[in-house]
Amino acid sequence: MRLLKVATCNLNQWAMDFDTNLKNIKESIELAKKAGAKLRIGPELEITGYGCEDHFLEEDTVKHAWECLTEILTGDSTDGILCSIGMPLIFENVRYNCQVFCMNRQILMMRPKMTLANDGNYRELRWFSAWTKKEELLDFELPPDVAEAISQGSVPFGYGYLKFSDVSIAAETCEELFTASPPRAELSHNGVEVFVNASGSHHQLRKLNVRIDAIKAATVTCGGVYMYANQQGCDGSRLYYDGCCCIAVNGDVVAQGSQFSLKDVEVLTALVDLDAVSSYRGSSSSFRQQASHNTSSVPYVKVPHKLCQKFKLGTCLTAPVEVKYHLPQEEIAFGPSCWLWDYLRRSGASGFLLPLSGGADSSSVAAIVGCMCQLVIRDIEKGDEQVKADALRIGQYKNGEFPNNSQEFAERILYTVFMGSGNSSKATRSRAKRLSEEVGAHHVDVDIDNIFWSFLIVVQGLCGKLPRYKVDGGSNTENLGLQNIQARVRMVLAYMLSLFLPWMHNKSGFYLVLGSSNVDEALRGYLTKYDCSAADLNPIGSVSKQDLRSFLRWAAIHLNFPSLAEIEAAPPTAELEPIRSDYSQLDEVDMGMTYEELSVYGRLRKIFRCGPVAMYQYLCAKWKGRLSPSEVAEKVKHFFKYYAINRHKMTVLTPSYHAESYSPEDNRFDLRQFLYNSRWPYQFRKIDKLAKEAETDDGQNENTPGEDLVKDPDVTSAEGSGLGVVAVGAGNPTAGL
Repeated sequence: MRLLKVATCNLNQWAMDFDTNLKNIKESIELAKKAGAKLRIGPELEITGYGCEDHFLEEDTVKHAWECLTEILTGDSTDGILCSIGMPLIFENVRYNCQVFCMNRQILMMRPKMTLANDGNYRELRWFSAWTKKEELLDFELPPDVAEAISQGSVPFGYGYLKFSDVSIAAETCEELFTASPPRAELSHNGVEVFVNASGSHHQLRKLNVRIDAIKAATVTCGGVYMYANQQGCDGSRLYYDGCCCIAVNGDVVAQGSQFSLKDVEVLTALVDLDAVSSYRGSSSSFRQQASHNTSSVPYVKVPHKLCQKFKLGTCLTAPVEVKYHLPQEEIAFGPSCWLWDYLRRSGASGFLLPLSGGADSSSVAAIVGCMCQLVIRDIEKGDEQVKADALRIGQYKNGEFPNNSQEFAERILYTVFMGSGNSSKATRSRAKRLSEEVGAHHVDVDIDNIFWSFLIVVQGLCGKLPRYKVDGGSNTENLGLQNIQARVRMVLAYMLSLFLPWMHNKSGFYLVLGSSNVDEALRGYLTKYDCSAADLNPIGSVSKQDLRSFLRWAAIHLNFPSLAEIEAAPPTAELEPIRSDYSQLDEVDMGMTYEELSVYGRLRKIFRCGPVAMYQYLCAKWKGRLSPSEVAEKVKHFFKYYAINRHKMTVLTPSYHAESYSPEDNRFDLRQFLYNSRWPYQFRKIDKLAKEAETDDGQNENTPGEDLVKDPDVTSAEGSGLGVVAVGAGNPTAGL
C-alpha cells in the first residue's frame, strides 16, 4: 500500500497584511508537519490575501509576496514537506494568479490559474490573465535577490504536474473545480492521483452543498484524492470566506473542516491510500478506455523523491465522514457573527452601537452580535489564546480580568439605543429593552421628539405653516417629509452617541454603528436615504425578511433570547406615522407588496435575469389560478416602478455582509445604472398588450403567457408560498423614499 499523509487548511488571511498572512502560513505548515503530513495545500493567493483587488495592480504587492515566500524558503518550513503556496506572479510582463510548489527550500513548479472567476462578486480578469499555453512548461527566471537567497535560478512555469517517485500531484485553482472541462480529467488520464485546490470561496446562504457536491463529483468520475483549501473570515470587504476545507477520496469526503470559526488557522489531515485510487480507476471500464486512448500528454516535472509511507500494522486510514451542513438559520447566526468579529478586532474599534427599534431587523442584528459574544466566550473556554487576547483588548479588561460570560462581554462592547418618538408604541420600546437585557448590551432609551420639533420649527419659519401627517389631513409630500425627518434624526443621533456614550463611561476608542435594513427593503427602496440604514456595517443587508423571521424563531430558542419569538410574531412597522384607533402603519401596506412577493421578484430579477416582460410571463404561469394576467401585470409594473425610482439608494448602501444571491448591492455584485426611466414605457406597453391578449383568452387556457418557461425554479424563500397578496397601491407606497 502507498500511504500518503496530506494536509489542507482554513486560513483567516487579511488582504495586504503580509505579517499576519505569513504568520498563519508558517503556523499551518508547522501543524501539518507535526501531524506527519508530506503534502500541504493553502488557500488561493494566501500570501497577499485574496481580496486585494486593485492592489494587485501595484508592483509592491508582488514584490512583498516574493519577500514573504523567500522568508518561508530560507527557513525550515518546507523541509521534508511539499507545500503549495498561493501568490500573484508576473511572467513576461503579465500578471498571473499562481500556486507555487515548494519543497526542501526549493521551488519545484509554478502553476498559473487557467480559468478565472469573473462574475458575481469576482473580478479576476481585472487583475490577472488566464494561462492558455498547455503544450509545455516554460522557464521562469527568479528575481535576482530570490535566486541568490535560495540558490536557484529558474523554475518550470505553466500547466503541468509533479511526478514524484511514488505519486503524481497536480493543481486546480478555485474556479477550475466548477468548469465544464476541468483540468483534472486530462490529468487523471496522465496518471495524476492527487489534486490540490487552492480556493477563495465566499459564504452564501445554502451554497455549501454546491461546493461539496462538486468536490465529491471531481473524484467520482476520475477517482483520486482531492484536497480543498479555503480562506476563512473577513479579509477586508463585504465577503466572508467560509472555510470548510476538506479532503475527498474516490467520491467520499474523508475530512471536513469548520465552515464558521474564529480561529486564524485550522489544519485538516488525512491518511489516504493511493493504491485504492489505482484500484478504483482500474475497476471502471470507461476510465480505462479513455485513459488508454488518451493522446494529450501533459508536461510534468520529475522529482526524484518519495512522499508515501509504507503500511504498518496498526495503521488506520482516514475513513469517510458524514458531511455537516448548517441550517440556514445557523448560517445567518454564525456567518455574520464571525464577519463582525474579524471587522471589530481588525478595525481598532472598541465595540458596536446599534439603534434598536424592537422590530425584526434591528433585533436580528442584536441577536447576531449576541451570538458573536457567545462564540468568543466559547473559544476562550476552549483555550484559544488569540481570541482571548483580542477580547481582552477590545473589552478593555485590566488587572487580570477577563470575560466570564457572553452577557458580561456584550455589556462592554455593545450599546443599544431605542430612539423613540410620539409615534413609537409601548410594545416596541418594551421589546427592545428586554432583548438588550437578554443579550447583555448596555441599553439607552432616548426621546427624539424635541430634536424632531426643532426641525419642524425651521420648516414653519420658512414655509409659514406646519406640515401634517396624512392621517391628520396632510398631503403625501408632508407625510413623507415628516417620516424622513425622524429617520434622519436617528442616524445623526446614532453617530453622536457612538462617540459620547463610550466617553461617558471612560472608554477609549470608537464604536462602529450597525445598520439593519434587509435585502428586500433595499431592493424595493423601502428605506430613507441616510437614515439608520446608513451606518458603518450591516450584517443583514443581504438577508431576506423571510429568512430573518425564520432566524428569529430559531434564535429565540438556540441562542436563548426568548423575546425574539414575540418580536417575530409582531407585524413589521416603521412607526413613523401617528398611531390611531383606526390606523396603524404597516410595512407591507406601505410598500404595496408582501415580503414574500419581494423575495420572488428579487430572485427573478437577479438570479434568473428577468426584465419586466420576462418576469410578467413567468409569474403568469406561476400564479395562474390565483391572480389574473392583468393583476400580475399591475404587480410587476408596481415593483419595477419603485425599483427604478429608488435604485439610486443602492449607491450609498452601508457595506453589508454578502449572504444572498439576489442582493441589489451596487458596489460590485449587482452592476446596473441608478438613473432609470421609471415609467418603463416600452416594457410596460408590452406587458399591457400581453395581459390584454390573455384576458381576451380568459387567461385560463393552455396558452397563458409564461407556460413555455422553465417550470417552477425555486424562487421563493425557505418558507412561504411566494404569494401573500397585497393590493397594489394600498396605503402609502411612497413611504420610505
